Amino acid sequence: MKYKADSVEDYISQLPEERKPVITKLWSILQENLPQGFDFKLSYGMPGAVIPHSLYEGGYHCSPELPVPFASIASQKNFVALYNSAVYAIPKLYDWWVAEYPKHAKRKLDMGKSCIRFKSMNDIPYDLIAELCQKVSPQDYLEIYKKADPRNK
Repeated sequence: MKYKADSVEDYISQLPEERKPVITKLWSILQENLPQGFDFKLSYGMPGAVIPHSLYEGGYHCSPELPVPFASIASQKNFVALYNSAVYAIPKLYDWWVAEYPKHAKRKLDMGKSCIRFKSMNDIPYDLIAELCQKVSPQDYLEIYKKADPRNK
């Protein structure tokens, strides 16, 4: 679902009541657990963590005026989503996530490339998400991102 928001607080205020505590908790987990260097803001219409232009002047390859996206959360029509670019870009991290997830959640993992979907608000593995957040620094991700950035080829 698209929300017309100017800030993370504005985004959260527009959510259905049952989603507000979930998104608020996920937002806190990102802010408290991602390594230093990420910026936290409304990005691409969602609360997210980005790699600021001060760390990578080139910005996002699709829209260089925007910072490189890293992790975001969103309230979609039928689920809450956690987007994490590192899970998609780092096969070892993906393998770790897939192996650990069943140990922390009752429901089957529902995942796209970088999108992890939570259809039950009562079965979100917050501790595992916090651990995931701690695994990749902006500098680590930038090494991978720069190699994949088509402007650097």
